[in-house]
Amino acid sequence: MARSLREEIQQSRPFASRATEVALGLLRTNDLFAAATAALLRPHGLTQSSYNVLRILRGAGDEGLPCAQIGQRMVSRVPDVTRLVDRLVERGLVDRQRSESDRRVVWIRLLPAGRELLAGLDQPIEDLNRRLCSGLDDGQLAGLIGLLDTLRAGVG
Repeated sequence: MARSLREEIQQSRPFASRATEVALGLLRTNDLFAAATAALLRPHGLTQSSYNVLRILRGAGDEGLPCAQIGQRMVSRVPDVTRLVDRLVERGLVDRQRSESDRRVVWIRLLPAGRELLAGLDQPIEDLNRRLCSGLDDGQLAGLIGLLDTLRAGVG
């Protein structure tokens, strides 16, 4: 049987409300998932944010995306997408080009080295995600997805 959050964090008093317990449970679960993902990505010189940028660009196709759109699509917001892209450019994983029609817009594209790196990570990431979610069956996972969607919709 799974330990309760109160047991896990050794909290002796009840939470102020179920909403507080849910919020803290989500934060604790995110922390555990993030630590496991970071450990998998670290040997490849990637952070979760840089991995997310590469995945976004792979999904965008050959033409890439403007830097601002990458920031909007990030799973976790980062304050400076430009600096994140700079590091990926330095590693030869992405390139950037100014738009000819609007010099303020910078397009970012995934390079073959970035595609190759992602391809090598696809299965290990999928295996990790399955392991992290192995305590739930398919119906429970579907229900959790719906609950999380509802929570995010309420946040706005």
